[in-house]
Amino acid sequence: MLDQAGAEGLHGSGVFLNPLQVNHLIVDEDSAGQRLDNFLFRQLKGVPKTHVYRIIRSGEVRVNKGRSSADAKVAAGDVLRIPPVRVSDKPLADQQTTVPARSFPILYEDDSFMALNKPAGVAVHGGSGVSSGVIEQLRKARPQSACLELVHRLDRETSGVLLVAKKRSALRALQDQFRERETGKTYLALVKGHWPARLKVIDAPLHKYLLPDGERRVKVVEPTHLDAMRSITLVKLQGHSHAGGALPGNEAVQTTSLLEVTIKTGRTHQIRVHLAHAGHCIAGDDKYGDFDWNRVLTRWGHRRMFLHAWRLVFRHPLTQAEMILSAPLPDELVSMLQAYDAAIWSAYTGH
Repeated sequence: MLDQAGAEGLHGSGVFLNPLQVNHLIVDEDSAGQRLDNFLFRQLKGVPKTHVYRIIRSGEVRVNKGRSSADAKVAAGDVLRIPPVRVSDKPLADQQTTVPARSFPILYEDDSFMALNKPAGVAVHGGSGVSSGVIEQLRKARPQSACLELVHRLDRETSGVLLVAKKRSALRALQDQFRERETGKTYLALVKGHWPARLKVIDAPLHKYLLPDGERRVKVVEPTHLDAMRSITLVKLQGHSHAGGALPGNEAVQTTSLLEVTIKTGRTHQIRVHLAHAGHCIAGDDKYGDFDWNRVLTRWGHRRMFLHAWRLVFRHPLTQAEMILSAPLPDELVSMLQAYDAAIWSAYTGH
């Protein structure tokens, strides 16, 4: 799996890497289809995740001699260049004890995979300043499970349906469906303003960039932009609402719209950026939202972004049967809908 020069040293998932020099790894069949960051986490045990992300972003990690991104999928036979890496001073066993064991609401489970209803405020995995996420906490809660791997991602502040594979074969089959855009992913979003029912498709290229402090952001760019990624979002209006007497305070009446949002491409922050670009930011969005409105929502007791991965349609990785899974709105979003207007709550419950 690696060159002779790296035959001794840091232990990682069955291989030994020399932490003092460059190593080269060849991706095997069992690891094909994994995200680059997840593959490296398993190979570089004892290396802080923040450091793994740093060497990916800096280009020190190379895939087939080229730069890559953390969310790129590795394929069998890919050759990875791994730079010298530092091992955390804290023993690995001590690091693992800091990960809390946590179970999450299960929407569906069999021998191949499980579907969770992820709560808002929990990252799907550790890294970039987050010590642990859903997958690490789930592994801690199920130490008997030989394989638990994220099939896809949700933003930290987004709740809803999240798939976790329990077999490598299921992981590859499900990720193939996501990569080939054969899944149907529908979200619920509460946005500012009166969404025009005629606006049903947003086809606007996106570009990822970093702020001076290293935080990731996304923006709409022209199709001719060198790094433009075509991104398509479908929108269906569920209902409108006017917040008035039902909410405390003397703020002006605020029109909102409840939307069903289906993404045909899975870009980072796609829904948040597309809706804000259309002039209708998501309630509680602290990156692309209306910050004055967010402060009003906070005073009303609503402290999270209203974006929920509501429904996921895909084929079972083993039987190929169609699966339609949905996650009910969490209590805090139900409260927000009910507070705004009975009409918009009826639009959701009557769907």
